[in-house]
Amino acid sequence: MNAAVTFTSCALGRMSWKKFPVYILGQFLGSFLAAVTIYCLFYTAIISFSGGHLTVTGPTATANIFATYLPDHMTLWRGFLDEVIVTGMLQLCLSAITDEENNPALKGTQALVIGILVVIIGSSLGMNSGYAINPSRDLPPRFFTFIAGWGAQVFRAKNWWWVPVVAPPLGAFLGGIIYLVFVSSTIPRKPQILGNPKEYEDHKIPKLPKTMPP
Repeated sequence: MNAAVTFTSCALGRMSWKKFPVYILGQFLGSFLAAVTIYCLFYTAIISFSGGHLTVTGPTATANIFATYLPDHMTLWRGFLDEVIVTGMLQLCLSAITDEENNPALKGTQALVIGILVVIIGSSLGMNSGYAINPSRDLPPRFFTFIAGWGAQVFRAKNWWWVPVVAPPLGAFLGGIIYLVFVSSTIPRKPQILGNPKEYEDHKIPKLPKTMPP
C-alpha cells in the first residue's frame, strides 16, 4: 500500500516496472476511497468542530485529518529532510523484516511487525511533518479535500503538497541502498544448486537389456 516502497522494489529489481502503474493505481484509489469513507462517517463531527467552515490552517483546521501539513515551527526543506530520513528508516526496517536470509519475522507475523514499526516511527518521529512516508497515503486524500470543500489552499499551504510525493520515494530508495550495501552484502548466501538434488538421488539408471546368446 506504499507507493514509495513499490518504487524502491522496482528500482532495485525486485519487481517488474510493468506492475508499477497497476500498484500505484490501486494504492491511490484505495487511499482516496478511504478518505471519502472517513469524511462520510465523521461529517457531522467535522462540521461541528469547524463551525461549518472547512479550513486548512488555524485553530479549527480540519484538512490535516486527511493529509499532512507542516506545523509553524518547521520549514519546507527541514520537512523534506525529515520525510527522507523517516521513510529511509521505514524501508531499511522493512528490508530486514522481509529478508529471508537475515532472520526475518516469523511467517504470518510480518503484517503485525510492520504495523508496530509504523506506529513506533509515527510516535517517535512523526511530529515534525506528520510522517507521510507514503505518497499514496497523502496525495489522494489531499485531492479529495480539494474537491470536498477545503479548496485550493490544500495545495498552497507552505507549498508543502509536493514534498510527501517526492521525498518518501527518495528516502525509501536510499534506505534500500543502505540495506543492500551495509547489511545484505555481508550475509552469507547459500550456494545455488542447478536443479533439484533430490532428483539425482531418486533417479534410477535403467538396466541395460541382457544380450542374447549367439
